Amino acid sequence: MKKGIIGKKVGMTQIFDEIGKVVPVTVIEAGPCTVAQVKTVETDGYDAVQLGFGDVKLNKVIKPINGHFAKANLTPKKHLREFKLENVSDYKVGDELKANVFEIGEKVDIQGKTKGKGFQGVIKRHGQHRGPMGHGSMYHRRPGSMGSTSTPGRVFKGKKLPGHMGVQTVTIQNLEVVRVDLDKNVILVKGSVPGPKGAILKIKSSVKA
Repeated sequence: MKKGIIGKKVGMTQIFDEIGKVVPVTVIEAGPCTVAQVKTVETDGYDAVQLGFGDVKLNKVIKPINGHFAKANLTPKKHLREFKLENVSDYKVGDELKANVFEIGEKVDIQGKTKGKGFQGVIKRHGQHRGPMGHGSMYHRRPGSMGSTSTPGRVFKGKKLPGHMGVQTVTIQNLEVVRVDLDKNVILVKGSVPGPKGAILKIKSSVKA
């Protein structure tokens, strides 16, 4: 990975390109992020950069995190994420990264947590078909047969059943940066990204570009 930044999903809108074509975009508040720690092969066994994002009250920060930032002479941040980079020599503790780390036309991978759907049945969760809706069928939205009786006498692992849906870490790859607004510190990315409005995202250089 060449570079990365923490962002917050603002929402979706649409813009017009040079030829007047409508482009659906996601608006992301990218930074400002503070470099909280620089890890190297000599000290930690690998190269990485820790970034902090978002202001937070001191009484909302647990002591270990507070001590981590105090060691670097920084004010605590609400969100802390780590990026494994190819070259960390350009980063120093206390540096500030903003939306201009990415340029128009660059390809990025964006990682976030999907919307939580709560407890859902098999039709919504797995896209299964419902049973006949006639009153006599007595079978409409249930999960179906659990398998045979005496042999093997259990339900196989991996059977699609009702359960908790959403809140999964998902990465959308090869999204294009179509606009960078340094004054408002936002980037506009073509397409959709995981999570609801206000979701915290990891924006990284695309690995397949």
